[in-house]
Amino acid sequence: MRCPFCHAPDTKVIDSRLVDEDNQVRRRRECVICNERYTTYESPELVLPQIIKRDERRSVFDEKKLRSGMMRALEKRPVSAGKIEIAIKRIIQELRATGEREVSSAFLGEIVMKELRMLDQVAYVRFASVYHSFQSVGEFQDEIKRLEQDKSEV
Repeated sequence: MRCPFCHAPDTKVIDSRLVDEDNQVRRRRECVICNERYTTYESPELVLPQIIKRDERRSVFDEKKLRSGMMRALEKRPVSAGKIEIAIKRIIQELRATGEREVSSAFLGEIVMKELRMLDQVAYVRFASVYHSFQSVGEFQDEIKRLEQDKSEV
């Protein structure tokens, strides 16, 4: 790695440690020319699939957009920020696990609804109402009945 101070092409690694729950390597480096020390972090570059919208447009997966949609559904609900972050990580892991370069927005929506359903049923119904474009009170009632049926079957 090139030295950020003198731009020498060669540096040596003095120390390496795992950080961030073993998902990243922290390396302490020293330039062989100017002897300056600095730290680098190495982590795997994991590409998330592109999202295919209903109108066939493609867009890059946006974690901020996912988080804001979930936060909107969970607004004023008793769900901790930690649980929300864990759910977001699970959604991202599931997207990566597909191994696909592209997934439909419908597939992503179903994953999000599954996570919201486990977090908070009110948030789930809120999200489902927007996601499925509910047009009547009856559609809300049908979704709530499905939730109650699923709950009684468990």
